[in-house]
Amino acid sequence: MCVRRELVTAKIAKKNREVREENLLYCGLCPWFGKTGTSDMNCFRLLVCLLMMNRVLLINFSGGDRPGLTSSLAEILATYRVRILDIGQAVVHETLTLAILIEVPSGEEFTPLKKDLIVRAHELDLKIKFTPVSDEAFDHWVRSQGKFRFIVSVLGRVVTAEQLAKASSAISRHGFNIDRIERLSGRLSLTGRLENANACIELEISGEKDASGALRAELMELTHRFEIDIAFQRESIYRRNRRLVAFDMDSTLIQAEVIDELAKLHGVGEQVSAITASAMRGELDFKQSFTRRLSLLRGLPAVRLNDLLHTVQLADGAERLISTLKMLGYKTAILSGGFTFFGKHLQARLGIDYVFANELEIDDEALTGRAASEIVDGKKKAELLAAIAAKENISLDQVVAVGDGANDLPMLNVAGMGIAFHAKPLVRKSANHAVSHLGLDSILYLIGVRDRDLDRPEFRSSGAG
Repeated sequence: MCVRRELVTAKIAKKNREVREENLLYCGLCPWFGKTGTSDMNCFRLLVCLLMMNRVLLINFSGGDRPGLTSSLAEILATYRVRILDIGQAVVHETLTLAILIEVPSGEEFTPLKKDLIVRAHELDLKIKFTPVSDEAFDHWVRSQGKFRFIVSVLGRVVTAEQLAKASSAISRHGFNIDRIERLSGRLSLTGRLENANACIELEISGEKDASGALRAELMELTHRFEIDIAFQRESIYRRNRRLVAFDMDSTLIQAEVIDELAKLHGVGEQVSAITASAMRGELDFKQSFTRRLSLLRGLPAVRLNDLLHTVQLADGAERLISTLKMLGYKTAILSGGFTFFGKHLQARLGIDYVFANELEIDDEALTGRAASEIVDGKKKAELLAAIAAKENISLDQVVAVGDGANDLPMLNVAGMGIAFHAKPLVRKSANHAVSHLGLDSILYLIGVRDRDLDRPEFRSSGAG
C-alpha cells in the first residue's frame, strides 16, 4: 500500500513540475530555461523575484474557448483582492485570447496567486503568460487616453487579406496603431454563400498626432484600386448615438430620377436626362437646371403621376435600413429636389417622419411646367436639415445625411456624418464618407450595428410587430 501511495505521489509531483516548467516557458521571463545545469527551481525563484518588483502585471491567456473560462479565472483573482486595471477579450473561430492588467494590493504576495493561476490555466487547457509592467510603462498607458482615436470601416462583398494588408499598412505608415479589430457582418458559409452578402471589418485606431487627413486620402485611394468602401470617422460620444438620418430621394432612396421618368412618359426623356446628368455632376446651377427640366413637362396629364408609384424601385437595402432605424428610435427625413407626390408615397410606405420636396403646379388636370412652392436646392436642404434637428432637439453631430448629387453636398457637410451613396465622382471626393459597392443597409455598420444584433429573436419579433 505504501509503495502504491509513493508511486501516486511521485506522479503528481512530476505532473506539477511539468506544468510549472511549461508555464515558466510561456511567461517569457526566464533566460536560463532549458540551459544545461540550470534547475527549474532557480527559474522559479527568478520569476518570483521579478514579479515581486512590480505591483502592476499583465496576464495573457489563450486557448480554446468555452463557457466559464473568464469566471473561473476571475474567481482566483477575487480571492487575492486583485484590482482590475484593464481587460480585453476576443474570440476568433472559437479560440480565446484574454488579457488582464492587474494591480496586486500592497503587502500581498504574488507567489500564491501566481501558483493558483498556473494550475487553473492548466486545468482549463489554457496557455498563460506573465508580463511585469514598469511604472514608466504604466504611466505611458495612462497618458495615452489623450490620443487621437478614429474608426476605420472596411466594407465590400468580401474583404481579402490583400485589402486588409494595404489598409493596415497605410494606418501604420501615418503613425496610428490598431487597438481593436471586429467583424460587424454576419458569418459566411463557404458552401452556401448568399448572393450580395455583405462583409465589414471595423478597426479602432489611435495615434499621438492627428494625421487623419493624410491617412483618409490614402485610404480613399484604396477604394479605387479595390471593390471596397472605406469609411473613416472620429471616435466620439456621438458615433454610436446618432438620432436623425436624412435622405435625398432620387437615385439615393429610390433607383431612379423621378423627373426623368416623368419626362419619358411625356416623350421628352432624352432632353431632360441630359440636363439632369449635367446638374448632378455639378456643371449647372440646380435651380436653373430644375426650372428648365420642369418646363419640358408642361401639359403632362396629372393622372400619369400615379404610373410611377409602383414601378420605381427602392434602393437595395432601403427597407431594411429604414425599419431598423425606426426600431432603434431614429427620426428619418426625405430632403429632395424631386417631388412631394413621390416623397409622400415613400413616407406612407416606409414610415418616414419628415418629407420636404418640390410641389408640382397643376392646372386643368395637367402639369403647368412650374413649381408650386419654393424650389428645394442644396442650400435649402441644409437649412431644412438644421431646422428638423433643432425641432427634435438633436445636435447636428448626431445627424446622418445621405445623398448622391452635387446639390446634396451642403447637407452632407452640415451633418455629423455625411455619406455619398453611389454618388458621382465630385460628390464622392467632397463627402466625408462614401458607400459605392453595397446597399443602403450597409450604413448600419457605420453607426455600429452588427448583423448579429439584428438576427436576435427579440429584435425580429419586435420588428415584425
